[in-house]
Amino acid sequence: MKRLTKLIEQNISVKKVFGLFLLTNMVYVYMLAFTIPKTMQFSMGMKLLDMMPTGYDLDYVNALFISLGEKGRETYLTTQIPVDMLYPFLFGLSYCLLIGFFLNKLSKLNAPYVYLCVLPIVSGIADYLENFGIILMLNIYPNLTQAHVTVTNLFSVIKSISTSVFFIALIIVLISLGFKTIKRKKTSANIV
Repeated sequence: MKRLTKLIEQNISVKKVFGLFLLTNMVYVYMLAFTIPKTMQFSMGMKLLDMMPTGYDLDYVNALFISLGEKGRETYLTTQIPVDMLYPFLFGLSYCLLIGFFLNKLSKLNAPYVYLCVLPIVSGIADYLENFGIILMLNIYPNLTQAHVTVTNLFSVIKSISTSVFFIALIIVLISLGFKTIKRKKTSANIV
């Protein structure tokens, strides 16, 4: 963990952290505004597997792939998935550094707090594994098995849980930083 802490410390300049944050969220907005709607226009209102935080089952995947049709499945594979292969890397890196940046401001970039920096990396890895599962299922459809869906669903749920826990932790860190800043300003005002 010392290596991770050192790596984070070397890369938490304001410019780098917020530049990566901006790039990551530009890619995310692009997916939300363009690639996801382009794919969902074929789904008859059904959510894409990437967008189901509580998971899915074999029946849902079959129903989705039927509603997408051949053109929709191809769009999922060639439009949404390629962009979503960039996003997990950016998410893992930028949010690891972002929470590291704020932990450093709190003088808490050490164990056990530094483990919070691992959460977005776990989420990014789970997102990649989810994407590989979706690619496999799109390529072998209609020969899906319960095992394919169960494993891919597991990674979808891990991604969702780790992302949710991360954002809760980030909010707590930001609130703590806010309290620290207010306390520091009050102390400075009392000295003057």
